[in-house]
Amino acid sequence: MIHDANRPLKISLLLSDVDGTLVTKAKVLTPRAIDVVRRLGLAGIAFAIASSRPPKGLASLVEPLNLSTPLTGFNGGMIVDRHQTVLREHPLAPDITRKVLAMLDESGVDTWFFSGNDWLIRKPDGAHVTHEQMTIDYDPIVVTDFEAAIGTATKIVGVSEDYARLADCETLMQATLGHDASIALSQKYYLDITHLLAHKGAAVMSLSELLHIPTTEIATIGDMSNDVRMFERSGFSIAMGNATDAVKAAATVTTLSNEEDGFAEAVERYILPAAAKPIG
Repeated sequence: MIHDANRPLKISLLLSDVDGTLVTKAKVLTPRAIDVVRRLGLAGIAFAIASSRPPKGLASLVEPLNLSTPLTGFNGGMIVDRHQTVLREHPLAPDITRKVLAMLDESGVDTWFFSGNDWLIRKPDGAHVTHEQMTIDYDPIVVTDFEAAIGTATKIVGVSEDYARLADCETLMQATLGHDASIALSQKYYLDITHLLAHKGAAVMSLSELLHIPTTEIATIGDMSNDVRMFERSGFSIAMGNATDAVKAAATVTTLSNEEDGFAEAVERYILPAAAKPIG
């Protein structure tokens, strides 16, 4: 991690979280955010996104941001190109999947099961279903159980409006299954469980390999606890103003919130000055 906040090393790639970072609370890209991504390209700095969303739920960002880099979905559990061709995929093992499902049921939270891009749910009227439909721009598949999809889980999500219950569930699952799966809150109402290699730290390493860019030349920006692992693997890290104190403490610097164009502010203040060539 770089500690001289005002003078980052050479930056060749900016890797950004999406929800709570790149977009507003209404899931909108601001004109300023779109413009600074354009300016990154002109400056010779690549731009990529890593999200807990399914890759298909990132497709709407490709055109406005003119993305040519891989799209990292499920916190690194599934990486695709801009045409949704799978480059890397890490499904949960069947035995771990069954343990996760049992623990979520015991905790009394709703469960979503992603099989590839397919979004499987048991409760169509459950918490945040409508919100997620709007976010990822496609509908879930209602099933009675997840048995037929065991072995294909790219992400399992515990969902609850009882934030304390979900946080307790995260602590318990990390203590009991932390050696077998990546477990982290992506929002205060979403607990993501993915393969051990499906976390944003691994996503940094994968993009470093796919794009032939050293991790020391990768900058990262995010707002949630699942972003901390990509902070740890990158050369320069930025926490959003809407992040928790713990997330801010893990980053090199902090910017404004996603409702204050904090993403664009950070790019202009910290990333563009590290450009290898002048911007247009």
